[in-house]
Amino acid sequence: MTRHPNVIYIFSDQQRAQDCGYAGNPDIKTPNMDALSRQSVSFRLAVSGSPVCSPYRASLLTGQYPLTHKIIANDVCLGNDFVSLAQAFTSGGYETAYIGKWHLDGHGRSNFIPRERRQGFNYWKVLECTHDYNNSYYYSDTNVRQKWDGYDAEAQTRDAQEYIKNYKNEKPFLLVLSWGPPHNPYETAPQKFKSLYDPAALTLRPNVPPELANKTRTELAGYYAHISALDCYLGEMIKTVDDAGLRDNTLFIFTSDHGDMIGSQGQRRKQRPWDESILTPFLLRYPALLKDNPREILMPINTPDIMPTLLDICDLPIPATVEGVSYRAWITGEKEEYDKPALIQCTHPFGEFTKKEHGKEYRGIRTMRYTYVRDLNGPWLLYDNLEDPYQMKNLAGTAGYKELTDELDHKLQNILDERKDKFFKGEVYMNAFGYEMDENGTVPFTM
Repeated sequence: MTRHPNVIYIFSDQQRAQDCGYAGNPDIKTPNMDALSRQSVSFRLAVSGSPVCSPYRASLLTGQYPLTHKIIANDVCLGNDFVSLAQAFTSGGYETAYIGKWHLDGHGRSNFIPRERRQGFNYWKVLECTHDYNNSYYYSDTNVRQKWDGYDAEAQTRDAQEYIKNYKNEKPFLLVLSWGPPHNPYETAPQKFKSLYDPAALTLRPNVPPELANKTRTELAGYYAHISALDCYLGEMIKTVDDAGLRDNTLFIFTSDHGDMIGSQGQRRKQRPWDESILTPFLLRYPALLKDNPREILMPINTPDIMPTLLDICDLPIPATVEGVSYRAWITGEKEEYDKPALIQCTHPFGEFTKKEHGKEYRGIRTMRYTYVRDLNGPWLLYDNLEDPYQMKNLAGTAGYKELTDELDHKLQNILDERKDKFFKGEVYMNAFGYEMDENGTVPFTM
C-alpha cells in the first residue's frame, strides 16, 4: 500500500441487524447489502452498547463508554476533553468529511453548528437532527440553511459521491455519511420502494404478540421500504468508489447506530436490551488487507471498539482517551475469536423508554451465546440465544439457572468495576452532569 487507506463510514439510523437479506430475513430486498456481505468481514454480533442515537454517536466519535463521554441522553452537547475520531485521523494526515445527521450538539435540532463544535470534521453538510426526510435541511460553513433535494438520504448520497469523484488531494480521506432512515416515521420512503412491500405478505418474528400483528406488518412495510432505499444508495456509493479506482485501498464500512423493536417482545423503538434493539449490521470491506476473503465474526464488538479498530487498521495511533479495543487482529485472523462480553446499558431511560413506558435502568452483557441483564433490583433477563434465538424464554430466576446467572453476573460486575460504574439511578447521573429533565425524564429540546 502506497499510503494510508481512505475510510468511508456509512451508517443508518435505527436499522436492526436482522433486517438484511444476508442475515436471513426472507422478505426484505437488500441486494447491495447482500453483495457487500460477500466481500466483507461481517460482525454478526455488532452491539450498540447504549442503543439510542446520541450515546451511540458519542461512543463512535470518542471510543469511550457513556459514563466517560457523559452523553447518556439525546439532545445534549458532546464535550471536547478527548481526541475525537476526526482529530485522530487529521493528526494521521487525513482530510475529514461528515454528511447527514449529527445529533451531538444539543443546541436545537435545526440550528447551525459552529466549527468549534464539529469535533474536527472539515467538509461539513450537516443538520443536528430531523426525521422529516422529504423536507430536510442542512448547514455547511456558514449560518445559512440549505435544503436537500427530495428524500434526504438520496441527496446526501449524491453529495458523498461528488466528494469522492472530485477529491484531488494527495492525502487520504475519512468520509462519514450518516443517514436518518429507516428511523420512524416509517411511511415516508419514496413510492418506488414502498411499492416493493405488501404488509399482508410479510413474515413476523415469532416474538411479536398476535395482538400487534397487523400494526407490526404495516410498520415493517414502511421500515423495509426505507431500508431498500438505503440499499440502493449503498450500491451507488460502492460503485462510485470502485469506478474511481479506490476499491482496494478504501476501508468501507456499513452499519447502523442501533436497532428497532417494531413489535418484538410487545415493545417499540430502542434503548431496550433485546437483540432487535442492540444488534446492528456491520460490514467491513478492505481488499488490500483482507484479500477479498469474506467471513463472519461471531465475537461481539461494542460501539467504543469501532474507533480504535478503524485507526489500527489504518496504522494510526490510538489516543489514550479511547476506552474501546481494536479488533484488527481478529479481523485479519491473527487472533482466535473468544467469547468477549459486550456491555449493554441504559444509564437513564428517556423518551419512549420512560418509567411509564416500562423503561428502567439496566446493565447487562451480550456474549456469543447469552444475554444477561440486571436492573436496580437484581437479575432481570437471561436468555440462551443459541437455544432461544428470539428470546422468548426468560431464564432469570428459573430453577436450574442460578449457577449460570451467578457466572454471568460476575462477568458483568468485572466490567462495571473496570468502568468504575456503580450503577446508580439515572437521575443521579443526569444531575451530576447538569442535564435538565422534563416530566418524562427527557432533555427538553427545540426544533
